[in-house]
Amino acid sequence: MTTTAASASSHHLSPAFPGRAPWGTASKLRAWQQGAMERYLQEQPRDFLAVATPGAGKTTFALTLASWLLHHHVVQQVTVVAPTEHLKKQWAEAAARVGIKLDPEYSAGPLSKEYDGVAITYAGVGVRPMLHRNRAEQRKTLVILDEIHHAGDSKSWGEACLEAFEPATRRLALTGTPFRSDTNPIPFVTYEEGNDGIRRSAADYTYGYGSALGDGVVRPVIFLSYSGNMRWRTKAGDEIAARLGEPMTKDAISQAWRTALDPRGEWMPSVLRAADRRLTEVRKAIPDAGALVIASDQESARAYAKLIREITGTKATLVLSDDTGASSRIDEFSHSDDRWMVAVRMVSEGVDVPRLAVGVYATTISTPLFFAQAVGRFVRSRRRGETASVFLPTVPDLLTFANEMEVERDHALDKPKKEGEEDPYAESEKEMEEANREEDEDTGEQEQFSFEALESEAVFDRVLYDGAEFGMQAHPGSEEEQDYLGIPGLLEPDQVQLLLQKRQARQIAHSRKKPDEEADLVELPAERRPVVTHKELLELRKQLNTMVGAYVHQSGKPHGVIHTELRRVCGGPPSAEATAGQLRQRIAKVQEWATRMR
Repeated sequence: MTTTAASASSHHLSPAFPGRAPWGTASKLRAWQQGAMERYLQEQPRDFLAVATPGAGKTTFALTLASWLLHHHVVQQVTVVAPTEHLKKQWAEAAARVGIKLDPEYSAGPLSKEYDGVAITYAGVGVRPMLHRNRAEQRKTLVILDEIHHAGDSKSWGEACLEAFEPATRRLALTGTPFRSDTNPIPFVTYEEGNDGIRRSAADYTYGYGSALGDGVVRPVIFLSYSGNMRWRTKAGDEIAARLGEPMTKDAISQAWRTALDPRGEWMPSVLRAADRRLTEVRKAIPDAGALVIASDQESARAYAKLIREITGTKATLVLSDDTGASSRIDEFSHSDDRWMVAVRMVSEGVDVPRLAVGVYATTISTPLFFAQAVGRFVRSRRRGETASVFLPTVPDLLTFANEMEVERDHALDKPKKEGEEDPYAESEKEMEEANREEDEDTGEQEQFSFEALESEAVFDRVLYDGAEFGMQAHPGSEEEQDYLGIPGLLEPDQVQLLLQKRQARQIAHSRKKPDEEADLVELPAERRPVVTHKELLELRKQLNTMVGAYVHQSGKPHGVIHTELRRVCGGPPSAEATAGQLRQRIAKVQEWATRMR
């Protein structure tokens, strides 16, 4: 009976819904959506949390369920709560395609009889929680909380959601990223205590990126990382030069990263040229493929759009804020075959432009939540074999996130920290607010870390795919870089792996032919670049950092000084770029120093 009920809920859907389901499945549910429907109909819970990777089709599942609940008179109306104005309108449009009419402009008073419910934002609920509570009390209501983690963005939003929807008949919570960097509890989410004493969110149905990739529902993502030398002047007037990716203090990483993203330097033009070449290759197989630059602020976005025009000869679509004009520009771009769009933060979450296949991560936001949502813009698959390519600066946090794409995480309420232990997900609340801020506003951060970017250069660093790293450093425009930019746009996941291995083998063979004294400055001798898994490299870096940390207390020297001394004695690049062999050599050397001091 359960299966029949779930099937009945989808048989009357418009053939266009979901609008861009891959390879002709528009008239039926995907396996995970069917599975989630069956579980829901079997249990008939009041609260249900569905965690599905960005691009998997959460909207389709939610509206199919809403249709079933309305049809069987379990509920009489639907309220959808979304993070942004643009998403609120997208929900209303998607619902209309299944015959559910939602008013996206509702603000107060009785709802017109022609509507089955409303689409509102979390901010809107925060302003008038009692209005929505009264509506939920008057008629049996299904509340769909899209990207539910946003209900924990501020105490007032969480409290408003609890107040507004406590009387609702049914509540369906959806998220692609069920984790937050803070420990604000998320309304209507169940937390269960594990053996370690930490309470974590418990999902009723989970469909992760790994499963979606195996089913062909999402695209495999190839990350192309670029490092290079940066030079900037601090507020105190000191000039600092550093290589992106090398061990530095948090402030120095921030300044090197911002120097790379400065449109007046050489790093951004080089990376945009590389991304445009990648887009040209992808468009051979996916003719309407588009590219997106995610910028930090409006000034940078305008400058990147100007650079793209200079590089490509064509205008980029510029999306600056979450207003009506921005929504229409996104829609126009979505339905065109234009090459480039540049946007400030808002496009990172939920905005549905399935033809986006190439991305440039040109923002300094480093929360795992924002990163996952940003990458989620490129993974939505329309037909089997499409690949996504995302260009990144070589920043340790970003490389870690890229290598952990398939890790399924839950929201932890309790995060005990061991002394000196780094938790890559324990970002500050300030960064979290930055990631979720809809409007582009002055945070005062520029004043706090005031500096002047002087010059930057880009160096192709490596390719990250499925937890492994490929490639050796190469100059932009070189044959070695083109080898990776020229990977076909239509490939199965295992073919991507095979091709990257072949490209790396060819690059290593080419490097071996050169005597060391003739090798390019950014190249490393091939025998010092053994292919190891990302996990092994991560463990070695962690071991080295632990040893250096211990030696700091013994010697009284700062971390950076010890790392620099190790590089001087042992040779080679910064730890973030070092090979397994080089890392082991440094571990042995710092152990030798520590033994001598005893």
